[in-house]
Amino acid sequence: MLQAIGLTSTSRHDSPPLVDDLTFEARPGTVTALLGEQGSGKTTALRLMLELEPGRGVTYFRGRPLHRIPHPGREVGVLLGDVPGNPARTVRNQLRMLCAAAGVPASRADTMLEVVGAAGLRDQRLGSLSLGMERRVAVAAALIADPCTLLLDEPGAGLSPRERGWLHGLLRGHASLGGAVLFTTDDAKEAARSADRVVSIAAGRLVADQDAAEFARTRLRPRVAVRTPHAARLADVLGREARAALRAVEIVEESGSRLSVYGSNCAEVGEAAFRHGVLVHRLADETGDAGAPLPHARPEFGSPPPSGPNPASEAVPGGGVGPTAAEAVDGEAGGHPRHARSQRPVSAVRRVGGPLRPLRYELLRVFGTATPVLTAALVVAVSVFTTLVLARAGHTPQNRLLAAWPELLPLPPAALGAGLLGALAFGEEYRYPALAADRGTVPRRMGLLTAKLGVAAALGLLLGALAVTADAAALALVFDSGPLRTPAEWLAPAASWAGLLIGCSWAGVLASGVFRSATAGLAAVLAVPVAVVPLVRRALEGSSAYPMTGLGPRLRGLAWVQWPPEVDRLLLGALRVMAQPVGTALVLSLMVLLCAYGFTGLRSRVRW
Repeated sequence: MLQAIGLTSTSRHDSPPLVDDLTFEARPGTVTALLGEQGSGKTTALRLMLELEPGRGVTYFRGRPLHRIPHPGREVGVLLGDVPGNPARTVRNQLRMLCAAAGVPASRADTMLEVVGAAGLRDQRLGSLSLGMERRVAVAAALIADPCTLLLDEPGAGLSPRERGWLHGLLRGHASLGGAVLFTTDDAKEAARSADRVVSIAAGRLVADQDAAEFARTRLRPRVAVRTPHAARLADVLGREARAALRAVEIVEESGSRLSVYGSNCAEVGEAAFRHGVLVHRLADETGDAGAPLPHARPEFGSPPPSGPNPASEAVPGGGVGPTAAEAVDGEAGGHPRHARSQRPVSAVRRVGGPLRPLRYELLRVFGTATPVLTAALVVAVSVFTTLVLARAGHTPQNRLLAAWPELLPLPPAALGAGLLGALAFGEEYRYPALAADRGTVPRRMGLLTAKLGVAAALGLLLGALAVTADAAALALVFDSGPLRTPAEWLAPAASWAGLLIGCSWAGVLASGVFRSATAGLAAVLAVPVAVVPLVRRALEGSSAYPMTGLGPRLRGLAWVQWPPEVDRLLLGALRVMAQPVGTALVLSLMVLLCAYGFTGLRSRVRW
């Protein structure tokens, strides 16, 4: 059950809100259409339901608002706009990544491609899909976690009639299993054919909430509304005159005293009533959306019933046939359609949980495109070139030579590459959101952050190892190992190099998570040596008033477990690295970014 209560968007620039006090519901087992013209607030209403827009009101999904649902992707399947994926990613990789995010087996991706008829597109890139195929993939992405509720914004836009029929048949099949389906459209006939209930809005306000049969009778075609105590007699009179004049007139008895007359006008109905002495209390022309008679319209007199297939009884997946809107109304019992269910059956899709789920997602996200490979190739090429230039000029320390880090550059190429890959961790999420049902926010969970930090650190270390190895090999090849000497102390330089790479990658991850942009993340990485290091160097100028000798034994005395003396050397080496201006600047920057990330996470939990 989906219940939207009092949805109201925030006004901008003294203009009226796009959505104003909108309240309706979508019952389980039914397909509900949210109908309105372009600009009437349909998309804004969906975004308010998904807590993407600032405003008032609340939407309950089976009794809980979205921010109270632990795994929203398993509860709500969403289609807003295009497929939220990197155009360079293949269809199969995109769906497998979504499987990892939703905690379902990776085989579910191939199953859903079979269901939507897109199995042949597994290796196609998202950017090369046609509109129809893209819609199929988007529906597969919405259904990947077997959600109870589907929210679809204009799912049939740009599709052919045949593709629309397939799509709405699939939605009706989902509803027949007990799920709730809500889709938006600006086509009244599509809403009446494909939905069990139609919610009409205009200028962001509720106009009508009707079952599809009533909507078709009252709003799709011009009619004459008649109220008379002699409804049966007037219907007989109008039928006899229509047959005599060979005119197509349809008469629907709304209740004991009301008639709806289609194919006529007030003048003809009034004159017929006057000639036969039938008392009429009300006579009015009511014109809704123009359109041809629908399958559930019942011609009473004149022309024969319309022939042809029934668009509302499209075959649903599994071989069943979806009931028409009129059948849904005829089968109501206690105010609910006969195929509605009070509770959706338990999903048969196996859930894959555990602490490694965010790690699986992050690995699929990183290696789903060629970005890491291209970044590594570019970093190694630039690093080798820089190293050869520095070796030819001479007077460069061996540590800086192997790192390809001249004095003029703020960071070596490997550190910049690590920062870039780290910045893409969250930057790609905000550019191509795929993690949550709300399609626009990235959940601030510690498991996800830990996975991104771990993968970014591993990529940074791998990138640094490749760069140093390639630089050493290039020096040995070009200069016959002339610039290289066996180092007397290698542990401290290696720790410094690893700390620099990990620090840059983590700075990129946290900054892109705070500022929601990969560019801002990379800028934060560059700001550390350019802006923070000079400040730290100025603060650390001069000698310390008190020596720090004996720090290792004192730390060993504070520990619960006594470590061997060799650990003292490693610990002091790490402290010396952190005491350097670059190390101190990185530590301070990471602390500030981590606090900012936590603050924005708490802020995102506050309801608008």
